[in-house]
Amino acid sequence: MNDLAKVLMAAGGALFLVGLLVWGSSHVPGLRGLDRLPGDLAWEQGGVRVYAPIATMLVLSAVLTLVLWLAQSFRR
Repeated sequence: MNDLAKVLMAAGGALFLVGLLVWGSSHVPGLRGLDRLPGDLAWEQGGVRVYAPIATMLVLSAVLTLVLWLAQSFRR
């Protein structure tokens, strides 16, 4: 059970850092537009707004996969 707690804490920390990156990207000139990539779907009609960040999810998935793969390879 102790290992599960460590994994959950690491995953939570990683999500927190990714959230900070996305939130802070609007304030850093080189990272502007990280939250609105081409391929993200936005639909608005009346009082309803739907936003599906498909391209952003793919980029984050690739980056996190690379980071976890590198962490695993250094751990061996």
